Amino acid sequence: MPRACQTFDFEFSSPADSFGERSNSTCAAKVKVAELREKSQAELTQTLDQYKRDLLDLKVQQVAGAAAAKSSKIRDVRKNIARVLTVITQQNRDAVRAKYAGKKHIPIDLRVKKTRALRRAMTKSEVSRITLRQQKKNIHFARRQYAIKA
Repeated sequence: MPRACQTFDFEFSSPADSFGERSNSTCAAKVKVAELREKSQAELTQTLDQYKRDLLDLKVQQVAGAAAAKSSKIRDVRKNIARVLTVITQQNRDAVRAKYAGKKHIPIDLRVKKTRALRRAMTKSEVSRITLRQQKKNIHFARRQYAIKA
């Protein structure tokens, strides 16, 4: 199985370009979320660890005084970490949602958000209910029907 990022070792011809770094990571490319969704939880965790290691390496190189191009790679790796974490969170929430499917009580963070007014609005059954007093009024003072001559 291919790793999320591959690291290659190479030698620099000019000592001024190297700043002591010996590895270059190819993780700067944007990772596809569709590919992440196909992976299992363990694979996602491995991918996340790899990206975190790459971010650490890039930050060390930045502190060492590497080129400005590293800052764009740092940004890309941070965004990739966010994508992996988002997919992990979504998978966890889907698993919990499936667990509570069909149950009476659902955790608050899984309930439909809507608005406060809509959450407190009466249901259709509550709106259609009639009080005992209104039922008596309807029976004793029914609406009169008139026949109109043509």
